[in-house]
Amino acid sequence: MTARLVTAGLLALPLVASAAPPAPTRGELLYTTHCIACHNTQMHWRDQRLATDWASLRAQVRRWQGVAHLGWSEDDILEVTRHLNDRIYRYPPGGDKVTSMLVPSPKGH
Repeated sequence: MTARLVTAGLLALPLVASAAPPAPTRGELLYTTHCIACHNTQMHWRDQRLATDWASLRAQVRRWQGVAHLGWSEDDILEVTRHLNDRIYRYPPGGDKVTSMLVPSPKGH
């Protein structure tokens, strides 16, 4: 009987592990650490927002990290842009070289 319980418990482990929330992305961590104090969700939905497409969203991330003297790399800026776009904006990704390498092409091509 004990062997059956142990086996059943071991078989259930993948189900429990898959129920855990996904780990936050680097972009989410950077945003929640450095930006969320001033930029809540309401700011992103205001009528006069400056981010109107992928390029302007990325430009605003670049601008504000500079204002805050964060010294983010282009990868950090891209990660925060991607986080905001995934969570809030949903703009089609831009055609810049870095973005093109990171966004899968349609049908795996």
